Amino acid sequence: MTLLNGTARSTARLAGAALRALIALTVLCGVLYPLAVTGIAQAAFPHQANGSEVRADGRTAGSALIGQTYTLDRKDKAGNPLPDPKYFQPRPSAAGTNTVNTQYKILVSGGSNLAADSTVLSGQIKDRRRQIAAFNGVAPGAVPPDAVTASGSGVDPDISPAYATLQVTRVARANGLPRAEVARLVEDHTDGRALGFLGEPHVNVLELNIALQALARR
Repeated sequence: MTLLNGTARSTARLAGAALRALIALTVLCGVLYPLAVTGIAQAAFPHQANGSEVRADGRTAGSALIGQTYTLDRKDKAGNPLPDPKYFQPRPSAAGTNTVNTQYKILVSGGSNLAADSTVLSGQIKDRRRQIAAFNGVAPGAVPPDAVTASGSGVDPDISPAYATLQVTRVARANGLPRAEVARLVEDHTDGRALGFLGEPHVNVLELNIALQALARR
C-alpha cells in the first residue's frame, strides 16, 4: 500500500510539473514572445511587418512583394483573360488557382517544374514570345527572357527594365500619353542591385502602374 501511495504521489508530482511547464511555455512562447516580436517589428519595420503594402488613393492597392494581373473583362478563344493594353504587364505565371477555398480568387504560388530541356516549356516560351511581340508591336527577337519565363514563385512582382521599356510605346499609346513621359516613369521606378552587386536591376510593376494611373489623370 505504501508503495502504491508513493507511486501515486510521484505520478502526481510529475503531472503537476508537466502542467506547470506547459502553462509557462504556452505563456512564454505563445503569448509573450509573439507580442514582443510583433511590437519590435511594428516599431522598427512597420512597412515590412504590415506586408509591404502599396497604397494608392487612400487604400491598399496590394503588396510590393506579390505580383498582380492587369487584364480586360474579355477572354481569348482558349478562355484566358486578355491583357489590358493600358497597363504594364508582369511576367507570365505558372501558378495554379485556389481549388480548396473557392470564396477567394487566390493564386497558389508555385512554378511549372518543367525541365530546361522540356519540349512543353520550349513551346510555351515560343508562344509567349510571339504573343508578347504582337501585343507590343515589336520583333520577337526584341522580347527579353523574363517576359517569356515564369518565376519560381509564380507571383514575381518585378520585371526587368528591358521588359518595362519594351512596353512603353504600347502603354503610352493606349493612355494617350507622350512616350517620353512614360519612359521617364520607367526610369524613375527602376531599382538597382541590392548593395550595388546583389541581384539585377528591376521594376516593381504595381508601383509603376500606380504612378502611370496618376500620370494619366493629370
